[in-house]
Amino acid sequence: MPVGPRDAPVTSSPAVAAQSLGDEIEVLESSDVLPAAPEDRWKALFDQFDPESSGFISTERFRDLLAAHGSELDPHKLEVLLALADANADGKICYQDFVNLMSNKRSNSFRRAILQGSRQLKGAALREEAGLGLSQRLVRHIAYETLPREVDRKWYFDSYTCCPPPWLILVITLTEVAVFMYYGCHLDRWVLQVSSPSFLQSPLPYHPQLRTQAWRFLTYMFMHAGIEHLGLNIAMQLLVGVPLEMVHGALRIGLVYGCGVLAGSLAVSVTDMVAPVVGSSGGVYALVSAHLANVVMNWSGMKCQFKLFRMAMALVCMSVEFGRAVWLRFYPPAFPPCPNPSFVAHLGGVAVGLTLGVVVLQNFEQRLQEQTLFWIFFSVYTLFIMCALFWNIFAYSLLDVKLPPPP
Repeated sequence: MPVGPRDAPVTSSPAVAAQSLGDEIEVLESSDVLPAAPEDRWKALFDQFDPESSGFISTERFRDLLAAHGSELDPHKLEVLLALADANADGKICYQDFVNLMSNKRSNSFRRAILQGSRQLKGAALREEAGLGLSQRLVRHIAYETLPREVDRKWYFDSYTCCPPPWLILVITLTEVAVFMYYGCHLDRWVLQVSSPSFLQSPLPYHPQLRTQAWRFLTYMFMHAGIEHLGLNIAMQLLVGVPLEMVHGALRIGLVYGCGVLAGSLAVSVTDMVAPVVGSSGGVYALVSAHLANVVMNWSGMKCQFKLFRMAMALVCMSVEFGRAVWLRFYPPAFPPCPNPSFVAHLGGVAVGLTLGVVVLQNFEQRLQEQTLFWIFFSVYTLFIMCALFWNIFAYSLLDVKLPPPP
């Protein structure tokens, strides 16, 4: 009866074991057993040491395999795997975690294995690495700005390729600037554009009389009340949104931003029913509040410089912009009876950021469908959308709300 790798006798010397394992790997790689795809290659290699398909190999063989193959791995990935082997008290390693790591996929079980209990990385911090180029220092800086755990920072530093680049926030910002420039020239007004009689005649802003035009619940984000409104919003979304997109990707950041924008206009339609809405504050406040909440919740792990000062400055900027919006809302309108734009969209964005946004940003590289809290908050958000939809259909007529005339 042929003897498989699991049945092979264990040598007494680690060096001899590593050499023996290296010879086995060399034979395997020189044959046609291993396919060309990296993920299939690693899986097939582990299958040779798991003939029973149990999904596990011994910690000893796992460490020998790393010793023989360590030169092929990124140094931080090798460090994470060695930490996993050191921490595993039951003597077995799930090789699927290794396959996922090699194919840039991290399962929730793998993250728990590293982060829970005493399973911590023992190597030097990412900040202590020297000889990095400008782009590498930038990536390292972003890692320390947004991620609270050293294992995540090292993983991100090794995995980030700037492909695709952080395009979403940049495209949104350029579009907002282009729209503002167009209406600045068209209205011949740059400060408090909202006071122009033609401002709300655009097809973009939300107006209660035109709420049946559903696109306005989103496109209002491209219109701003004036250059002071635009300046504060784009400053915050560039300083916070671009680094977050570099780490979490356009899909997650777009989800938080878009949900904040939609929640902002719907919140206005429910609580400030006669007011129009302009500005991207709903999306911006969703991102900023989610990031600030993540920093507070992981205060000891966040290694960004001047944390307290920068949080204070962010809160000051948010307060100034929100105070401007409140002042403008209750300032006598230039063209009554239509009031000035509402400030409630800011609060809708904050609510999204502190619930859905925190969950989306909290766990780096964990798939959203694996997060129970994500589905809870997403369900609550969906329920809010449905209630707001029915409110917009029936409440205005039932309450006999006197709306301002259409622009």
